[in-house]
Amino acid sequence: MILRSSPDRRRARQLAAGPQGALRVYLAQPFPPSGTDHTSLRLLAVDLETTGLDPDHDHIVSIGFVPVDGTSIVLAGAGQVVVRSAGGVGHSATVHGLTDDRVAAGLDLPAALDVLLGALSGRVLLAHHAAIEQGFLDVACRRVHGQHLPSVAVDTMALEHRLLTTGWTQEPAAGSLRLAAARARHGLPRYRAHDALTDALACAELYLAQVAEIGRGRPVTLRQLTR
Repeated sequence: MILRSSPDRRRARQLAAGPQGALRVYLAQPFPPSGTDHTSLRLLAVDLETTGLDPDHDHIVSIGFVPVDGTSIVLAGAGQVVVRSAGGVGHSATVHGLTDDRVAAGLDLPAALDVLLGALSGRVLLAHHAAIEQGFLDVACRRVHGQHLPSVAVDTMALEHRLLTTGWTQEPAAGSLRLAAARARHGLPRYRAHDALTDALACAELYLAQVAEIGRGRPVTLRQLTR
């Protein structure tokens, strides 16, 4: 059996390699302990709009983020950046609505990544289907800094799957794990999809509804949220 190092061990090892700038600041902040309960957990809801689903070939065109402190969404810390893409947006414009002109006027990838790393430092990444965000951000960090990006993530899609498959329940119905469908089940309003900031806020609100259902009035630890 291969034992994989924890995100904190990877973080410390990469910090020792002497990175600079925002990556160094990010790596210098330890991740919240796994025993931290949700009432004091600090997260950052993140959504990426991209030109496709393959992080090795496609590009990030927009990043939206919203902090969550315990059970509060901190709108004052929310932000969105458009990321310059030399190859344009192609057919993906029909999904996220960002045109080549707008993307050409955005921040370059190093500057956009710096903004996100600053907001994510000391926090847990929160996303709907978090593997996509983690994959694109890891590739972006390798392109800019030559290093992987260690992270701890809470995935609202995985939490919804857990809530829908308790006991002997079969797999969830097709489409029921989508962000809009999950929000509807929790009585949350419908938002316009594929805007990075709006989707990040939608994810943050869904998380709070999910953790309330999971905990039923009791604290839920980060370990429970990421198991």
